Amino acid sequence: MNTTIRKFGLFFLLALAIGFTQSCKNKEPSVIKVFVRNQSNQLVSGAKVIIVGDVTSNPTTLAYVDTVITNESGFAYFNVAPHYELGDKEYEVAYFDIIVQTPAFSGTSYIRSRIHTTAVETAYIQ
Repeated sequence: MNTTIRKFGLFFLLALAIGFTQSCKNKEPSVIKVFVRNQSNQLVSGAKVIIVGDVTSNPTTLAYVDTVITNESGFAYFNVAPHYELGDKEYEVAYFDIIVQTPAFSGTSYIRSRIHTTAVETAYIQ
């Protein structure tokens, strides 16, 4: 009986420790969402959106490039969590240049992103 209580207590403490370590992790995504609009202010699907880490920013952003095509709703969704994992613990803010291209038009924009948040920007093509 005494051994059973000790095993149950040990199991309970182990489960509690695992629960605490999992609850400390921030599970919020790090995302950049770019809407693309044309001169008529209509959302554009099928546009190529490229984000480039601005290594000359202050604070410095790590080098990063990613390309996504806008969906039928006219936005591109970038998961930048792997970018933040490359930095140290204090790396929480990054700046990105946005380049948008279609066969006939192009445009640029700029965005500031924070770790564990969703940053939203609208880029216009002309």
